[in-house]
Amino acid sequence: MFVDLISITAPDGCVLHGALQRPSAERTLPFDAACLIHGTGSNFYSSSLLETIAQGLVDRGVPTVRGNTRGHDGISHSGFPRGGVRLGAAFEVVDDCRHDLKGWFEFLKQTFGPRILLGGHSLGAVKCLYATAHESGIEPSAILAISPPMLSYEKFCASDLKDDFIETYRRAEELVAAGQGHTLIEVRMPLPMVISAAGYVEKYGPDERYAFLNFLRLVRTPTFFLYGGNEIRANPAFKGVPQAIEERQTKQTNLEFAIVPEADHFYSGKRGDAWAAIDAWLTSRFKTADVSGGTP
Repeated sequence: MFVDLISITAPDGCVLHGALQRPSAERTLPFDAACLIHGTGSNFYSSSLLETIAQGLVDRGVPTVRGNTRGHDGISHSGFPRGGVRLGAAFEVVDDCRHDLKGWFEFLKQTFGPRILLGGHSLGAVKCLYATAHESGIEPSAILAISPPMLSYEKFCASDLKDDFIETYRRAEELVAAGQGHTLIEVRMPLPMVISAAGYVEKYGPDERYAFLNFLRLVRTPTFFLYGGNEIRANPAFKGVPQAIEERQTKQTNLEFAIVPEADHFYSGKRGDAWAAIDAWLTSRFKTADVSGGTP
C-alpha cells in the first residue's frame, strides 16, 4: 500500500501530519474524499483499525486521509512553528479538535471536493461529533463514529469503578487548584494513561463537555455508530450507549448503529467484521446517491 505523507496547518497555526491514499479503483460511493481520526494517544500511522477502514474506502474509490490531531501520541512537542508547546494526549484540550478537523476538512474540500466522509475511532469519534456540532464550516456528508466513549462524570461516578475515578478526579482537582495543573498523573479510569491534572479535569469534569449524547441533537448528518460487544460489557464508558442511541432514533432518523459481537475496543481479530458492517451501512444508506456529483 502506497501513501503520500502530507501536512496541513490548522486555522490556529498548528501543523498536523497525515497519510493520503489515492484510489486506483472506480468510485462507488458518493464522497469526494474521506478523513479518519485516531483515538487517544494514537496517531495517523499506528492505528491498524483505521488502516483497514482506509483501505476499504480506497477500494471503493474514495481518496482517504488518516490525519493527526494535536492530541497524537502520549506527549508531543511538535505542532506550532515556535515550539515549546506541550501537546499529545497528556496535555491536549479536546475542544481544540475543532481547529484540527477544520484544517483537514478544508484541505480535502479544496483538493477533492465538498462531499467529505468524516470518521474516527474512540476519542477520535467523539472529536468528529463534537467538531461537527460546534464548529461552523465542518459539514460532513456522513460520519463514521467507531466506539465513541461517553465521557460522563455522572456515569463514571455511578459505575463499579467509581471509587477509583472519584479519588483520581479529586487528586487532579487539588493539583489544579494548587497551580500545578501541568503535573502528570498516572490514571486507570476510564483508561490507563498518563495525563496532566488539568487535562483530566478538562476532559472528565462534571460539566460533561464531551459527553457526546448531550450534543448529539446538533449533529444532523447521516451518522453510523459501531461498537464491539465486549467493550460494551467491560467498560462503563460504553455500557448502555447503543441503547441510548437506539432510543434517539425515533427523533433523529439520521442515526444508525451496529454491534460487532465479541469485539473489543480495538476490534482485535474482528477488523474485517468491522469494515463489513461499515460497508453495509454505506451501501444501504447511499445506494441511490449519485457517485459523480451532488449531495449524498
